Amino acid sequence: MEYAIGFIILLGVLIFVHEFGHFIVAKIAGVKVLKFSLGFPPVAVKRKWGETEYMLSWVPLGGYVKLLGETPDSEEDISPEDSHRTLESKSLLSRFAIIAAGPLANFVLAAVLLSGGFLAGRPVLVSEVGKILEGSPAMEAGMKAGDLVTAIEGQEIWRWDDMRRLIEKSPDEALSITVKRDGQDSILKVTPRVGDNKDFFGRPVGRVGIGPSGKSVQLGVFASIREGCRFTVYLTRLVFETLIMLVKGDISPKALGGPIQIVQASGESLKAGAISFMFLMSYISINLAIINLLPIPILDGGHLLFYLIEAITRRPVTGKVREVATQVGLLFIVFLMLMVFYNDISRIITQGWSLKPQ
Repeated sequence: MEYAIGFIILLGVLIFVHEFGHFIVAKIAGVKVLKFSLGFPPVAVKRKWGETEYMLSWVPLGGYVKLLGETPDSEEDISPEDSHRTLESKSLLSRFAIIAAGPLANFVLAAVLLSGGFLAGRPVLVSEVGKILEGSPAMEAGMKAGDLVTAIEGQEIWRWDDMRRLIEKSPDEALSITVKRDGQDSILKVTPRVGDNKDFFGRPVGRVGIGPSGKSVQLGVFASIREGCRFTVYLTRLVFETLIMLVKGDISPKALGGPIQIVQASGESLKAGAISFMFLMSYISINLAIINLLPIPILDGGHLLFYLIEAITRRPVTGKVREVATQVGLLFIVFLMLMVFYNDISRIITQGWSLKPQ
């Protein structure tokens, strides 16, 4: 039940927020919204309020907002009194804002969820040293338990995660690490060694042989908001880096996960607690925003690309060019969905259902 409930809540919230972003900006811009659907057909429940038909559909892998006159080449019957309320009748800037509002809403949701997680009590581990391994670079440099790392290579830090990331990405590089000990600052030269561990992308990482003391801080309201926004930026950069490495071939496409993996992750995080579930939802929300911004026709990014071309050429992209581009985009999305489903099923067959490390 945790897996089903977690998946429904997670995907339902993310899709609603995304489509509501399009919906509310379209309303503000004066565009007529014909339909607002959570899920894809067949339709389970529908009801019309005002000029918009709201629908809940059976296939929970997306949603859509249908705007009046959103397809330039369509033969849609538009009454004269509604001619000024079509999407294409609005300025290029207004159309751009309406399409971009969906991904932007997902970024905002991620920041709100992360800020809420910190405010709800998720502690932030500080950069105080606890255990030091015998013969490690840290011990050889004179680091001691209780040292508070305040800077690495002149970059101020206070979180353990920030310190860990800086050390991991600097294997075999001598680092100037500033520590506070008994109220005094000292600079130690430490060279991280390459071990058997690898990062998220399979690259070797540096280790200095220290563990955290376990000391953490609880953040107040404004500090939680700052931390939530900072972490949103960090996760966004992580997703972009992943996409770049996929394109370069540094990461195998087999590493991509799909709906089945989201079901698994939803259930595991929901069982771990509300804060864990909020952090997962924020990460998936960022992924959803970035994927939708890819310049692929039928995605938001494809529409934004058409608008960018229109801004340069002073003519909208219509006719055969738009039709072919949309068909190619659709084929690509179908191929991508089949691939991630295959990856999910292969992963379950070889590793079992659980996402926990084997």
